[in-house]
Amino acid sequence: MMKEYQVETLIRYSKITLDAKHIAKLSKKEIQQKLDAMAKEVWTLSSTDATSFGTAVQIYSYFETDFN
Repeated sequence: MMKEYQVETLIRYSKITLDAKHIAKLSKKEIQQKLDAMAKEVWTLSSTDATSFGTAVQIYSYFETDFN
């Protein structure tokens, strides 16, 4: 059995605030919606990563599924 992989990205831009977790708070709902949608299509979250550039954060979600 072979695995098939897919990556999804989400970009969020920082704003001036005293809340260091504002990006995580704002992204939580959208990330959960993506996880739910991918799970319905039989994808499993296998890993995550994030990089920052300038005032933005790019969040990577890596999914896998069995391919027949």
